Amino acid sequence: MFDSLSARLGGVFGKLRSKGRLSEDDVNAALREVRIALLEADVNLNVVKTFIARVKERAVGVEVTKSLTPGQQVIKIVHEELIVTLGEEAVPLARADAPPLVILMVGLQGSGKTTTAAKLAKHVKGKGKRPMLVAADLQRPAAIDQLELLGKGIGVPVYSDRGSKAPQKLVKAAMKEARLASANVVIVDTAGRLQIDGDLMKELAAIKKVVNPDETLLVVDAMTGQEAVNVAKGFGEYTDLTGLILTKIDGDARGGAAISAREVTGVPIKFVGTGESVDGLDVFYPDRMASRILGMGDVMSLIEKAEETYDREEADRAAKKMLDASFDLEDFLEQFQQIKKMGPLQQLVGMLPGAGSALRDVQVDESHLARVEAIIRSMTPEERRNPKTITGSRKRRIAAGSGTRPQDVNGVLKQFSQAQKMMKAMAGGKSPIPGLNIPGMARTTKKR
Repeated sequence: MFDSLSARLGGVFGKLRSKGRLSEDDVNAALREVRIALLEADVNLNVVKTFIARVKERAVGVEVTKSLTPGQQVIKIVHEELIVTLGEEAVPLARADAPPLVILMVGLQGSGKTTTAAKLAKHVKGKGKRPMLVAADLQRPAAIDQLELLGKGIGVPVYSDRGSKAPQKLVKAAMKEARLASANVVIVDTAGRLQIDGDLMKELAAIKKVVNPDETLLVVDAMTGQEAVNVAKGFGEYTDLTGLILTKIDGDARGGAAISAREVTGVPIKFVGTGESVDGLDVFYPDRMASRILGMGDVMSLIEKAEETYDREEADRAAKKMLDASFDLEDFLEQFQQIKKMGPLQQLVGMLPGAGSALRDVQVDESHLARVEAIIRSMTPEERRNPKTITGSRKRRIAAGSGTRPQDVNGVLKQFSQAQKMMKAMAGGKSPIPGLNIPGMARTTKKR
């Protein structure tokens, strides 16, 4: 996420940190590079001008010249002003005067609107709400099938009527059904178009008149950069938006849409979507996003993902087994599954402070991790509990069952043995083994 921008800004800030004192020329030179980096990241020109002006006003003043660490102080100012540009604080979903809370999902075709509607339903369900999805996209029949399939997967009811030709009548019937079913959140998936046009806006106006939504959330593809911001501006001219959801944020190496959207549209970013999984929706926190853009990581989000995924008693049990050095391959497989639930490992690595620079050349090979899991699953329960029983013939059987080679099985057993030794050393108060290999991680040399 935002790899190219983070790398570029990291280089600028590295030069600032190396200077004991900063002159006004030093600050101006650094801000010129920041300006170029933001423009190359497809950030709106007016947003860049305003941002640089705010930073410069503070950076050439007493706030920096009197500081004992002027380089760090400039970075702090950039961080604070970036938070302002992104929106300062997370904006939660509105509260309905009377249930249900009605959320209207709008956007162009291809933005991921239908999938995002299901992601949002799963999100609010996880907060203890009782959501209902409404398939009001009658322009694209596959959208109804898609929403019903997604709804079934997350255990959320979907109201649909394939024979309906008028979305406003469909949503009216859906609202009646939602009240009968005691749903306290209704998420309406509306039709999209290839572009903003009069027919689309008339349809949205008709639906809004019927349901009087508490939230009108625009779903835009972050990977389209400035075009995403232009789409948001276009919708804002025709309908009252209350928030934005940026999809495919994990594939956006530049970050222009995320940085520009709030200031250009005046509408807060409420959520960001990653991947196709229904778990891939996160609340948008401006301070955390600013930290990630500047290569400072996002430890709070990492902790929250872990808390959502891990069972406290299970985690305590695993920790005890690690300290007792009785951690076996059965436990390893359980922990492996828990980590996978937290999301793609490359994304988790990106949340670690300093990962943007220190681990820029480290690639997490998800396919290698899948092979490790397949190898362990091909073992018998006894073999997982006592790997020493795995002889040469058993290794060949495990390799055949997992579609790998006996040397791959050897590699997994060797790495697990190293991990066990490290746990024993830690339990005894000794230092861990240096140079421990982590499955799936390999250092590569990229072309600069």
